Parts: sequence; C-alpha cells; structure tokens
Amino acid sequence: MPANLTPQYHKAEQAYRQASSPEEELACLQEMLKEIPKHKGTDKLQADLKQKIARLRDEVAAGKKSGGKSAHRIPRQGAGRAILLGPPNAGKSQLLAALTRATPEIAPYPYTTREPQLGMMPWEDVFVQLIDTPPISRDVFDPAVTGLIRGADLVVLMVDLGSDDGASELNELLAHFEDGKTRFGRETMLDEEDVGVTYTQTVLATNKTDLPDAADRLEFFREFLPTDFDVFPISALTGAGLPALRDRIYQACDVIRVYTKLPTKKEPDMEKPFTVKRGGTLMELAELIHRDVAKNLKSARVWGSEIHPGTTVKSDYVLHDRDVVEIHSV
Repeated sequence: MPANLTPQYHKAEQAYRQASSPEEELACLQEMLKEIPKHKGTDKLQADLKQKIARLRDEVAAGKKSGGKSAHRIPRQGAGRAILLGPPNAGKSQLLAALTRATPEIAPYPYTTREPQLGMMPWEDVFVQLIDTPPISRDVFDPAVTGLIRGADLVVLMVDLGSDDGASELNELLAHFEDGKTRFGRETMLDEEDVGVTYTQTVLATNKTDLPDAADRLEFFREFLPTDFDVFPISALTGAGLPALRDRIYQACDVIRVYTKLPTKKEPDMEKPFTVKRGGTLMELAELIHRDVAKNLKSARVWGSEIHPGTTVKSDYVLHDRDVVEIHSV
C-alpha cells in the first residue's frame, strides 16, 4: 500500500536529512511523525519514527549530561554539501585539496584519512561544503558515514584508474549499502514503496586520468561501473575535468542566489548572496535572514529577470536566481 506522504512530511524529512545536531534531528522526527498520514501503509514507518525519537531523546539527554559531541555531526555551511566517498587511495583528499583551500594530509598509501575532512568549494560567488570521508573497503567501514551521506546533496563516488582493482574496490564499497536504508541514486528521493529507504543523488569521478594506462582502464571499467550514474573522468592532481565536476556539484545543490538591498541604499549587496532552495519563497528568504525579519515581513520590492523592476510582492512570491530583494517590515 503506497504511503502517499504529504509535501509537509517531505519538507520535514529533508530538514531531518540536513540536521547537524541531535536536537535538530529530534525536532524534525517529531514533525515527520506529526505530518505522516495515519493508515496501514505507514504503520512500519510510524514505528521506525517512534523508535528513532526514543533513541534520540536518550542521546540528547546523555549529551546534555556529558557535554560531548559526535565528530561526525558537522554543521552545514554554504550553498549545499557534497560527500567524497571511495576506496583506499582513490584520491579523495587530493580532490578535496584541488577543489577547495583545505590542506588535508595527502600520501601515496591507504587510510591517510581517518576522520571527515572539510573544505569550501567556490562556485562563482557562493561556496559549497565538501567533506572527505574515511576510505571504505571490505574490512573497513565507519557506519557513521551513512548519516553524512543521507544529509548530503550529492555523493561523489571515487574510482581509482591507477589500479586494476578499481572497479572491484568500488563494487565492494557499494555492497556495504545494498541492504541498508541509505542508498545511492540518480536523484535524491524517499522510496515510498519501501518506507524508510532514502536515496542520495550520486555521480562517479574516475580519478587519475593523467596516468599512462588510465584510458584503457576506464574503457574496461565502464563494463562494471553502475550505469545509472553520470561519470566524470578527472585528474585531481593536474586539474583535468574538474571544472565540469565543480559545476555538477553546484547543480546538485538545487539552489538559487538572492541578493538583498536595504531601503536606505541605492545599490544591493552583490558580494554575499543568500542561497535558497529552488522554488523557495520570499518568506523562506526572510527566515534565513532572521526570525524577526520573517515575523515582521510586510512585503518586498524585487528586481529580477522574471519580474518588472521594483515590483512589490508578498511573502508567497517565488524567488528566482539572481533576484535582488528589498524587504519591508511592518
């Protein structure tokens, strides 16, 4: 029986995927339980939600007592988040260094990365958060990585073209997720036929194209690589192919840029735009600025490609990329 989950549930589920603390996760789960349709098709999901809520309540209570924080609970920053995932020595840390200003330890031996490493990838006038994760192999897998995957806008699966074992190593990685609730897909979605299963949008980055045998290995690997995912041949060392991958990472964030202007100023602030999910409204922008701005929102004047310059709009106005917004409060 289909779950027929509502838009309100999906919004709460998206917020849960992106939560960066137990308190945020708990609030989102409670909202999901409130919004879920109550019928036989959602009985299992309701039970799962109640179990997660009970566990998180205990975790929140324990955290308040100890003051401890999980190393894998990383606050979201920038326009979105992408996760670098791969087997040992696939070049994830090299890619993080090439796309951001981060300086992770880079070495020609496996398991250099033991904890998630962060960097901010520039794309025009915004930044996307990249997270390099510990390598995954047949014998080594950190279950906490699944939470990072679930909360990401995109997973970049790394394939090592410098090794004849690159395809089999990738298949070993994929095997860790075959029977779990967190899976890879062409798009981020919730599986309503198998409630509780989520898919995170995924692409393949076949790394080390600069090596002599890389082209031959790529042709051979294509027979074994997952055909559902877009493939980006790259060299994290030389930079080959990185512009296209950088664009794809930003595209996966599915955001628009909005610039703000004070009523007392002639020119808007064009250096630090707010990023809003595509389809977002003026009210959502106001909430990003400050809860008091949202509470007192009256209207706004907008300059953009989809509207006459300076048009006055209400809170439900759907924003467009590179809109300039002048907010007026009551």
